[in-house]
Amino acid sequence: MSADSVENELKDLLGRGVNKFIDPEGSFQKKIVEKAKGNYRKDIIVKFGIDPTRPDIHLGHAVIFRKLRQLQELGCKVVFLVGDFTAQIGDPTDKSKTRPEVEQKEVEANLKTYLSDIVKVLRTDKEVFSWIRNSDWFTSITDLNLPDDYKVAFEAVQSNGTKIKADIAPNSFIGKAAVFEKTRMQVTELKLKEKVVVITLKSFLWILKHITFSRLIERDMFQERIKNGHELFMHEMLYPVLQGVDSQVLAQIYGSCDLEIGGSDQLFNMLVARDVMKFNKGVSQAVLVLDILPGTKGKEKMSKSLDNYIGISELSSQMFGKVMSIPDSSIIDYFTLLSSLSLGDIKEMRSALEKEKVNPRDLKMKLAKELVATYHGEEKAKAAEEDFIRTFQKNEIPEDIKKVIISETRPLVEILLEEGLVKSKSDFKRLIEEGAISDIHNQNKITGLDFSVGEDIVLRIGKKRFIDIRKDL
Repeated sequence: MSADSVENELKDLLGRGVNKFIDPEGSFQKKIVEKAKGNYRKDIIVKFGIDPTRPDIHLGHAVIFRKLRQLQELGCKVVFLVGDFTAQIGDPTDKSKTRPEVEQKEVEANLKTYLSDIVKVLRTDKEVFSWIRNSDWFTSITDLNLPDDYKVAFEAVQSNGTKIKADIAPNSFIGKAAVFEKTRMQVTELKLKEKVVVITLKSFLWILKHITFSRLIERDMFQERIKNGHELFMHEMLYPVLQGVDSQVLAQIYGSCDLEIGGSDQLFNMLVARDVMKFNKGVSQAVLVLDILPGTKGKEKMSKSLDNYIGISELSSQMFGKVMSIPDSSIIDYFTLLSSLSLGDIKEMRSALEKEKVNPRDLKMKLAKELVATYHGEEKAKAAEEDFIRTFQKNEIPEDIKKVIISETRPLVEILLEEGLVKSKSDFKRLIEEGAISDIHNQNKITGLDFSVGEDIVLRIGKKRFIDIRKDL
Protein backbone atom coordinates (compact mmCIF):
# COMPACT_ATOMS: atom_id res chain seq x y z
CA MET A 1 0.00 0.00 0.00
CA SER A 2 1.46 3.39 -1.03
CA ALA A 3 1.94 6.24 1.43
CA ASP A 4 -0.86 8.24 -0.26
CA SER A 5 -3.36 5.38 -0.04
CA VAL A 6 -2.31 4.80 3.58
CA GLU A 7 -3.08 8.41 4.42
CA ASN A 8 -6.51 8.12 2.76
CA GLU A 9 -7.21 4.90 4.66
CA LEU A 10 -6.12 6.58 7.89
CA LYS A 11 -8.52 9.44 7.23
CA ASP A 12 -11.42 6.98 6.91
CA LEU A 13 -10.22 4.96 9.90
CA LEU A 14 -10.01 7.98 12.19
CA GLY A 15 -13.20 9.65 10.95
CA ARG A 16 -15.83 6.96 10.59
CA GLY A 17 -17.64 6.09 13.82
CA VAL A 18 -14.89 7.67 15.93
CA ASN A 19 -15.83 9.47 19.13
CA LYS A 20 -12.31 10.60 20.07
CA PHE A 21 -8.75 10.09 18.87
CA ILE A 22 -6.01 11.04 21.32
CA ASP A 23 -2.54 11.22 19.81
CA PRO A 24 -1.14 14.60 20.97
CA GLU A 25 2.20 14.36 19.18
CA GLY A 26 0.79 12.57 16.13
CA SER A 27 3.32 9.77 16.73
CA PHE A 28 0.94 6.91 15.96
CA GLN A 29 -0.07 8.30 12.58
CA LYS A 30 3.56 9.05 11.73
CA LYS A 31 4.52 5.43 12.45
CA ILE A 32 1.77 4.15 10.13
CA VAL A 33 2.92 6.37 7.26
CA GLU A 34 6.61 5.65 7.85
CA LYS A 35 5.95 1.90 7.92
CA ALA A 36 4.20 2.19 4.55
CA LYS A 37 7.31 3.95 3.21
CA GLY A 38 9.52 1.19 4.60
CA ASN A 39 11.24 3.51 7.07
CA TYR A 40 9.79 2.01 10.26
CA ARG A 41 10.79 -1.59 10.86
CA LYS A 42 9.36 -2.41 14.30
CA ASP A 43 5.89 -3.77 15.00
CA ILE A 44 3.16 -1.18 15.56
CA ILE A 45 1.23 -2.69 18.47
CA VAL A 46 -2.52 -2.12 18.84
CA LYS A 47 -4.06 -3.28 22.11
CA PHE A 48 -7.64 -4.46 22.46
CA GLY A 49 -8.59 -5.65 25.92
CA ILE A 50 -11.43 -8.07 26.57
CA ASP A 51 -12.79 -9.53 29.79
CA PRO A 52 -14.36 -12.83 28.70
CA THR A 53 -17.16 -12.68 31.27
CA ARG A 54 -19.78 -13.87 28.77
CA PRO A 55 -19.48 -16.13 25.71
CA ASP A 56 -20.03 -15.15 22.09
CA ILE A 57 -19.31 -12.00 20.14
CA HIS A 58 -22.07 -9.66 18.98
CA LEU A 59 -22.23 -6.85 16.42
CA GLY A 60 -21.30 -4.32 19.11
CA HIS A 61 -17.91 -6.04 19.37
CA ALA A 62 -17.71 -6.22 15.58
CA VAL A 63 -17.60 -2.41 15.38
CA ILE A 64 -14.18 -2.57 17.05
CA PHE A 65 -13.09 -5.68 15.14
CA ARG A 66 -13.71 -3.93 11.82
CA LYS A 67 -11.38 -1.13 12.90
CA LEU A 68 -8.80 -3.66 14.05
CA ARG A 69 -8.93 -5.33 10.64
CA GLN A 70 -8.32 -1.95 8.98
CA LEU A 71 -5.34 -1.42 11.27
CA GLN A 72 -3.97 -4.83 10.32
CA GLU A 73 -4.21 -3.88 6.65
CA LEU A 74 -2.23 -0.73 7.48
CA GLY A 75 0.60 -2.83 8.88
CA CYS A 76 -0.27 -2.97 12.58
CA LYS A 77 -0.12 -5.98 14.84
CA VAL A 78 -3.25 -6.47 16.93
CA VAL A 79 -2.78 -7.87 20.42
CA PHE A 80 -5.82 -9.28 22.19
CA LEU A 81 -5.24 -8.68 25.87
CA VAL A 82 -7.46 -11.29 27.49
CA GLY A 83 -8.32 -10.13 30.99
CA ASP A 84 -8.75 -13.53 32.56
CA PHE A 85 -7.32 -12.17 35.83
CA THR A 86 -9.29 -8.91 35.84
CA ALA A 87 -12.45 -10.72 34.70
CA GLN A 88 -12.52 -12.33 38.12
CA ILE A 89 -12.53 -8.84 39.64
CA GLY A 90 -15.01 -7.21 37.29
CA ASP A 91 -14.78 -3.97 35.34
CA PRO A 92 -17.15 -1.48 37.04
CA THR A 93 -17.68 0.38 33.76
CA ASP A 94 -21.35 1.26 33.29
CA LYS A 95 -22.32 -0.73 36.39
CA SER A 96 -24.54 0.80 39.07
CA LYS A 97 -23.77 -2.10 41.39
CA THR A 98 -20.74 -4.23 42.14
CA ARG A 99 -20.11 -6.69 39.36
CA PRO A 100 -20.08 -10.34 40.46
CA GLU A 101 -16.87 -12.28 40.19
CA VAL A 102 -16.54 -14.88 37.44
CA GLU A 103 -15.05 -18.30 38.01
CA GLN A 104 -11.85 -19.10 36.09
CA LYS A 105 -13.43 -22.18 34.49
CA GLU A 106 -16.19 -19.98 33.03
CA VAL A 107 -13.63 -17.44 31.84
CA GLU A 108 -11.71 -20.16 29.98
CA ALA A 109 -14.87 -21.47 28.29
CA ASN A 110 -15.85 -17.97 27.18
CA LEU A 111 -12.33 -17.33 25.90
CA LYS A 112 -12.50 -20.34 23.57
CA THR A 113 -15.68 -18.95 22.01
CA TYR A 114 -14.09 -15.52 21.51
CA LEU A 115 -11.01 -16.88 19.82
CA SER A 116 -13.03 -19.13 17.50
CA ASP A 117 -15.32 -16.27 16.45
CA ILE A 118 -12.76 -13.55 15.69
CA VAL A 119 -11.52 -15.34 12.56
CA LYS A 120 -14.74 -14.16 10.89
CA VAL A 121 -13.38 -10.61 10.99
CA LEU A 122 -9.66 -10.54 11.83
CA ARG A 123 -6.54 -12.04 10.34
CA THR A 124 -4.93 -14.31 12.93
CA ASP A 125 -1.54 -15.02 11.33
CA LYS A 126 1.37 -14.29 13.67
CA GLU A 127 2.63 -11.32 11.69
CA VAL A 128 -0.49 -9.27 12.46
CA PHE A 129 -2.10 -10.95 15.47
CA SER A 130 -1.21 -12.16 18.94
CA TRP A 131 -3.01 -12.74 22.20
CA ILE A 132 -1.99 -13.09 25.81
CA ARG A 133 -3.67 -13.42 29.22
CA ASN A 134 -3.03 -10.81 31.90
CA SER A 135 -2.86 -13.58 34.51
CA ASP A 136 0.59 -14.08 32.95
CA TRP A 137 1.88 -11.15 35.02
CA PHE A 138 -0.74 -10.65 37.72
CA THR A 139 -0.26 -14.11 39.24
CA SER A 140 2.91 -15.07 41.06
CA ILE A 141 4.69 -18.30 41.89
CA THR A 142 2.96 -18.69 45.25
CA ASP A 143 -0.48 -18.34 43.63
CA LEU A 144 -0.05 -21.77 42.04
CA ASN A 145 -1.75 -24.67 43.78
CA LEU A 146 -0.70 -27.92 42.10
CA PRO A 147 -2.15 -31.43 42.62
CA ASP A 148 -0.09 -33.47 45.07
CA ASP A 149 0.56 -36.14 42.43
CA TYR A 150 1.82 -33.59 39.88
CA LYS A 151 5.29 -34.54 38.64
CA VAL A 152 7.96 -31.83 38.65
CA ALA A 153 11.36 -32.92 37.36
CA PHE A 154 14.39 -31.01 38.63
CA GLU A 155 17.69 -31.03 36.76
CA ALA A 156 21.01 -29.45 37.80
CA VAL A 157 24.64 -29.68 36.77
CA GLN A 158 27.36 -29.76 39.45
CA SER A 159 30.66 -27.95 39.07
CA ASN A 160 32.34 -31.23 38.08
CA GLY A 161 29.84 -31.70 35.24
CA THR A 162 27.76 -34.36 36.97
CA LYS A 163 24.04 -34.10 36.17
CA ILE A 164 21.53 -34.46 38.97
CA LYS A 165 17.92 -35.40 38.26
CA ALA A 166 15.20 -35.66 40.87
CA ASP A 167 11.46 -35.32 41.34
CA ILE A 168 10.56 -32.52 43.73
CA ALA A 169 7.42 -31.76 45.68
CA PRO A 170 5.05 -29.86 43.34
CA ASN A 171 3.88 -27.40 46.00
CA SER A 172 7.33 -26.59 47.31
CA PHE A 173 8.65 -23.18 46.28
CA ILE A 174 11.15 -24.74 43.87
CA GLY A 175 8.47 -27.00 42.41
CA LYS A 176 6.07 -24.09 41.86
CA ALA A 177 8.86 -21.93 40.42
CA ALA A 178 9.71 -24.59 37.83
CA VAL A 179 6.06 -24.92 36.76
CA PHE A 180 5.50 -21.15 36.83
CA GLU A 181 8.16 -20.36 34.25
CA LYS A 182 7.12 -23.20 31.96
CA THR A 183 3.48 -22.11 31.93
CA ARG A 184 3.94 -18.37 31.19
CA MET A 185 2.69 -17.44 27.72
CA GLN A 186 5.61 -15.04 27.55
CA VAL A 187 7.81 -18.16 27.41
CA THR A 188 5.63 -20.84 25.80
CA GLU A 189 3.94 -18.75 23.08
CA LEU A 190 6.02 -15.62 22.57
CA LYS A 191 9.35 -17.39 23.13
CA LEU A 192 10.82 -14.48 25.06
CA LYS A 193 14.40 -15.05 26.12
CA GLU A 194 14.50 -12.22 28.65
CA LYS A 195 13.08 -12.55 32.15
CA VAL A 196 9.35 -13.08 32.61
CA VAL A 197 7.49 -9.86 33.47
CA VAL A 198 5.58 -10.16 36.76
CA ILE A 199 3.72 -7.47 38.66
CA THR A 200 4.43 -7.83 42.36
CA LEU A 201 2.72 -6.04 45.23
CA LYS A 202 5.84 -3.87 45.56
CA SER A 203 5.73 -2.78 41.91
CA PHE A 204 1.98 -2.22 42.03
CA LEU A 205 2.29 -0.01 45.12
CA TRP A 206 4.98 2.00 43.33
CA ILE A 207 2.48 2.66 40.53
CA LEU A 208 -0.22 3.65 43.01
CA LYS A 209 2.16 6.24 44.50
CA HIS A 210 1.80 8.16 41.25
CA ILE A 211 -2.01 8.11 41.00
CA THR A 212 -4.13 10.25 43.30
CA PHE A 213 -7.38 9.20 44.93
CA SER A 214 -9.09 12.26 43.44
CA ARG A 215 -8.06 11.12 39.92
CA LEU A 216 -9.91 7.83 40.38
CA ILE A 217 -12.92 9.04 42.35
CA GLU A 218 -13.74 11.68 39.71
CA ARG A 219 -15.06 8.93 37.46
CA ASP A 220 -18.72 9.69 36.77
CA MET A 221 -20.00 6.20 37.49
CA PHE A 222 -18.30 6.21 40.89
CA GLN A 223 -19.84 9.58 41.69
CA GLU A 224 -23.24 8.23 40.68
CA ARG A 225 -22.75 5.16 42.88
CA ILE A 226 -21.91 7.33 45.91
CA LYS A 227 -24.80 9.71 45.19
CA ASN A 228 -27.26 6.80 45.15
CA GLY A 229 -25.90 5.36 48.40
CA HIS A 230 -24.44 2.23 46.77
CA GLU A 231 -21.26 0.57 47.95
CA LEU A 232 -18.00 1.35 46.16
CA PHE A 233 -15.22 -1.15 46.79
CA MET A 234 -11.50 -0.58 46.48
CA HIS A 235 -10.93 -3.36 43.95
CA GLU A 236 -13.35 -1.58 41.59
CA MET A 237 -11.54 1.71 41.97
CA LEU A 238 -8.24 0.00 41.16
CA TYR A 239 -9.54 -1.62 37.98
CA PRO A 240 -8.49 1.30 35.71
CA VAL A 241 -5.00 1.11 37.22
CA LEU A 242 -4.81 -2.62 36.49
CA GLN A 243 -5.83 -1.90 32.90
CA GLY A 244 -3.11 0.71 32.73
CA VAL A 245 -0.56 -1.79 34.00
CA ASP A 246 -1.62 -4.12 31.17
CA SER A 247 -0.59 -1.48 28.60
CA GLN A 248 2.73 -0.91 30.35
CA VAL A 249 3.48 -4.65 30.44
CA LEU A 250 2.54 -5.11 26.78
CA ALA A 251 5.02 -2.36 25.93
CA GLN A 252 7.70 -4.34 27.80
CA ILE A 253 6.80 -7.66 26.19
CA TYR A 254 6.12 -6.57 22.59
CA GLY A 255 8.48 -3.60 22.45
CA SER A 256 5.70 -0.99 22.40
CA CYS A 257 2.01 -0.45 22.98
CA ASP A 258 1.21 2.21 20.40
CA LEU A 259 -2.58 2.37 20.45
CA GLU A 260 -5.46 1.13 22.57
CA ILE A 261 -8.90 0.90 21.01
CA GLY A 262 -12.25 0.68 22.78
CA GLY A 263 -15.76 2.05 23.12
CA SER A 264 -16.53 5.43 24.66
CA ASP A 265 -17.38 3.67 27.93
CA GLN A 266 -13.68 2.70 28.20
CA LEU A 267 -12.24 6.21 27.78
CA PHE A 268 -11.41 6.72 31.47
CA ASN A 269 -9.59 3.39 31.72
CA MET A 270 -7.57 4.05 28.56
CA LEU A 271 -6.55 7.53 29.74
CA VAL A 272 -5.32 6.09 33.06
CA ALA A 273 -3.19 3.71 31.00
CA ARG A 274 -1.56 6.72 29.32
CA ASP A 275 -0.73 8.08 32.77
CA VAL A 276 0.78 4.77 33.93
CA MET A 277 2.98 4.55 30.83
CA LYS A 278 4.08 8.17 31.18
CA PHE A 279 5.35 7.98 34.77
CA ASN A 280 7.06 4.68 33.92
CA LYS A 281 9.21 6.78 31.52
CA GLY A 282 7.67 5.08 28.52
CA VAL A 283 5.83 6.36 25.44
CA SER A 284 2.13 6.80 26.20
CA GLN A 285 -0.24 4.90 23.95
CA ALA A 286 -2.56 6.73 21.59
CA VAL A 287 -6.26 6.16 22.31
CA LEU A 288 -8.96 5.50 19.72
CA VAL A 289 -12.48 5.78 21.13
CA LEU A 290 -15.33 4.48 18.99
CA ASP A 291 -19.03 5.29 19.02
CA ILE A 292 -21.12 2.60 20.66
CA LEU A 293 -23.60 0.60 18.61
CA PRO A 294 -27.16 0.85 19.98
CA GLY A 295 -28.92 -2.41 20.73
CA THR A 296 -31.88 -3.81 18.81
CA LYS A 297 -34.24 -1.78 20.98
CA GLY A 298 -32.52 1.44 19.96
CA LYS A 299 -31.87 2.87 23.42
CA GLU A 300 -29.04 1.35 25.45
CA LYS A 301 -25.79 0.06 23.95
CA MET A 302 -25.82 -3.44 22.48
CA SER A 303 -25.25 -5.86 25.35
CA LYS A 304 -25.91 -9.51 26.11
CA SER A 305 -26.92 -8.61 29.66
CA LEU A 306 -29.64 -6.31 28.27
CA ASP A 307 -30.74 -8.99 25.77
CA ASN A 308 -30.66 -6.50 22.90
CA TYR A 309 -27.81 -8.01 20.90
CA ILE A 310 -27.21 -9.72 17.56
CA GLY A 311 -24.56 -12.42 17.84
CA ILE A 312 -22.24 -12.90 14.86
CA SER A 313 -22.61 -16.68 15.20
CA GLU A 314 -26.41 -16.70 15.32
CA LEU A 315 -28.33 -18.53 12.61
CA SER A 316 -28.42 -16.52 9.39
CA SER A 317 -32.22 -16.28 9.43
CA GLN A 318 -32.20 -15.17 13.06
CA MET A 319 -29.58 -12.50 12.36
CA PHE A 320 -31.56 -11.24 9.37
CA GLY A 321 -34.76 -11.05 11.42
CA LYS A 322 -33.09 -9.21 14.29
CA VAL A 323 -31.58 -6.60 11.95
CA MET A 324 -35.04 -6.05 10.45
CA SER A 325 -36.37 -5.44 13.97
CA ILE A 326 -34.11 -2.48 14.78
CA PRO A 327 -35.92 0.88 15.07
CA ASP A 328 -35.77 3.21 12.08
CA SER A 329 -33.82 5.72 14.20
CA SER A 330 -30.87 3.29 14.37
CA ILE A 331 -30.52 2.64 10.63
CA ILE A 332 -27.84 5.28 10.01
CA ASP A 333 -25.80 4.21 13.07
CA TYR A 334 -25.80 0.59 11.90
CA PHE A 335 -24.75 1.48 8.34
CA THR A 336 -22.01 3.80 9.62
CA LEU A 337 -20.54 1.38 12.15
CA LEU A 338 -21.08 -1.98 10.46
CA SER A 339 -21.41 -1.67 6.69
CA SER A 340 -19.02 -1.11 3.79
CA LEU A 341 -21.17 1.68 2.39
CA SER A 342 -19.23 4.93 1.88
CA LEU A 343 -19.83 7.89 4.17
CA GLY A 344 -21.01 9.88 1.15
CA ASP A 345 -23.67 7.27 0.36
CA ILE A 346 -24.71 7.15 4.02
CA LYS A 347 -25.10 10.93 4.02
CA GLU A 348 -27.44 10.67 1.04
CA MET A 349 -29.32 7.86 2.79
CA ARG A 350 -29.83 10.03 5.87
CA SER A 351 -31.22 12.83 3.70
CA ALA A 352 -33.59 10.44 1.89
CA LEU A 353 -34.85 9.10 5.22
CA GLU A 354 -35.45 12.58 6.61
CA LYS A 355 -37.36 13.58 3.46
CA GLU A 356 -39.29 10.26 3.47
CA LYS A 357 -38.04 9.45 -0.03
CA VAL A 358 -37.10 5.90 0.92
CA ASN A 359 -38.86 3.14 2.83
CA PRO A 360 -36.87 2.34 6.03
CA ARG A 361 -37.80 -1.31 5.58
CA ASP A 362 -35.93 -1.44 2.25
CA LEU A 363 -32.80 0.00 3.86
CA LYS A 364 -32.96 -2.54 6.66
CA MET A 365 -33.30 -5.32 4.07
CA LYS A 366 -30.11 -4.07 2.39
CA LEU A 367 -28.31 -3.86 5.73
CA ALA A 368 -29.49 -7.28 6.90
CA LYS A 369 -28.36 -8.94 3.68
CA GLU A 370 -24.89 -7.35 3.88
CA LEU A 371 -24.36 -8.32 7.52
CA VAL A 372 -25.51 -11.91 7.02
CA ALA A 373 -23.24 -12.18 3.97
CA THR A 374 -20.31 -10.87 6.05
CA TYR A 375 -20.65 -13.50 8.77
CA HIS A 376 -22.35 -16.40 6.96
CA GLY A 377 -21.63 -15.96 3.25
CA GLU A 378 -23.59 -14.76 0.21
CA GLU A 379 -25.56 -17.97 -0.24
CA LYS A 380 -27.00 -17.94 3.27
CA ALA A 381 -27.67 -14.21 3.02
CA LYS A 382 -29.77 -14.76 -0.09
CA ALA A 383 -31.64 -17.66 1.57
CA ALA A 384 -32.30 -15.57 4.69
CA GLU A 385 -33.65 -12.72 2.56
CA GLU A 386 -35.95 -15.07 0.65
CA ASP A 387 -37.17 -16.63 3.88
CA PHE A 388 -37.92 -13.22 5.36
CA ILE A 389 -39.80 -12.08 2.24
CA ARG A 390 -41.74 -15.34 2.15
CA THR A 391 -42.70 -14.96 5.80
CA PHE A 392 -43.44 -11.24 5.91
CA GLN A 393 -44.38 -10.13 2.42
CA LYS A 394 -46.29 -13.02 0.86
CA ASN A 395 -49.38 -12.93 3.01
CA GLU A 396 -48.17 -15.36 5.63
CA ILE A 397 -48.63 -12.44 8.01
CA PRO A 398 -51.96 -10.71 7.32
CA GLU A 399 -51.94 -7.03 6.43
CA ASP A 400 -54.78 -6.50 8.89
CA ILE A 401 -52.78 -8.01 11.75
CA LYS A 402 -54.32 -7.28 15.14
CA LYS A 403 -52.53 -4.34 16.79
CA VAL A 404 -52.56 -3.68 20.53
CA ILE A 405 -51.09 -0.73 22.42
CA ILE A 406 -50.06 -1.20 26.05
CA SER A 407 -49.08 1.55 28.46
CA GLU A 408 -47.11 -0.64 30.88
CA THR A 409 -45.46 -4.04 31.07
CA ARG A 410 -48.11 -6.74 31.17
CA PRO A 411 -48.25 -10.56 31.28
CA LEU A 412 -48.63 -11.97 27.77
CA VAL A 413 -51.37 -14.38 28.86
CA GLU A 414 -53.57 -11.43 29.94
CA ILE A 415 -53.18 -9.67 26.58
CA LEU A 416 -53.95 -12.78 24.56
CA LEU A 417 -57.01 -13.58 26.68
CA GLU A 418 -58.34 -10.02 26.31
CA GLU A 419 -57.86 -10.10 22.54
CA GLY A 420 -59.46 -13.53 22.19
CA LEU A 421 -56.33 -15.16 20.77
CA VAL A 422 -56.32 -17.90 23.41
CA LYS A 423 -59.38 -19.48 24.99
CA SER A 424 -58.04 -19.89 28.52
CA LYS A 425 -54.94 -20.00 30.64
CA SER A 426 -54.74 -23.75 30.07
CA ASP A 427 -54.91 -23.13 26.30
CA PHE A 428 -52.06 -20.61 26.69
CA LYS A 429 -50.06 -23.16 28.71
CA ARG A 430 -50.54 -25.82 26.04
CA LEU A 431 -49.35 -23.46 23.29
CA ILE A 432 -46.26 -22.50 25.30
CA GLU A 433 -45.39 -26.13 25.98
CA GLU A 434 -45.77 -26.94 22.26
CA GLY A 435 -43.52 -24.03 21.30
CA ALA A 436 -46.37 -22.57 19.27
CA ILE A 437 -45.93 -18.93 20.35
CA SER A 438 -42.93 -17.17 18.82
CA ASP A 439 -41.39 -13.73 18.37
CA ILE A 440 -41.57 -13.15 14.62
CA HIS A 441 -38.64 -10.73 14.32
CA ASN A 442 -36.14 -12.63 16.46
CA GLN A 443 -37.59 -16.05 15.57
CA ASN A 444 -37.41 -17.02 19.23
CA LYS A 445 -40.02 -19.21 20.85
CA ILE A 446 -41.69 -17.92 23.97
CA THR A 447 -40.97 -20.52 26.65
CA GLY A 448 -42.09 -18.97 29.93
CA LEU A 449 -45.64 -19.10 31.25
CA ASP A 450 -44.91 -15.86 33.13
CA PHE A 451 -43.57 -14.07 30.03
CA SER A 452 -44.39 -10.34 30.13
CA VAL A 453 -44.43 -7.77 27.33
CA GLY A 454 -42.75 -4.42 27.98
CA GLU A 455 -41.69 -3.39 24.48
CA ASP A 456 -42.74 -3.65 20.82
CA ILE A 457 -43.14 -7.26 19.69
CA VAL A 458 -44.88 -9.20 16.90
CA LEU A 459 -46.02 -12.70 17.84
CA ARG A 460 -47.27 -15.71 15.94
CA ILE A 461 -49.71 -17.93 17.87
CA GLY A 462 -50.01 -21.29 16.20
CA LYS A 463 -49.99 -21.07 12.39
CA LYS A 464 -52.54 -18.40 11.56
CA ARG A 465 -52.91 -16.11 14.55
CA PHE A 466 -50.79 -12.97 14.83
CA ILE A 467 -50.60 -9.97 17.13
CA ASP A 468 -48.56 -6.76 16.93
CA ILE A 469 -48.08 -5.38 20.46
CA ARG A 470 -46.76 -1.83 20.77
CA LYS A 471 -45.57 -0.05 23.91
CA ASP A 472 -47.01 3.45 24.24
CA LEU A 473 -44.00 5.72 24.96
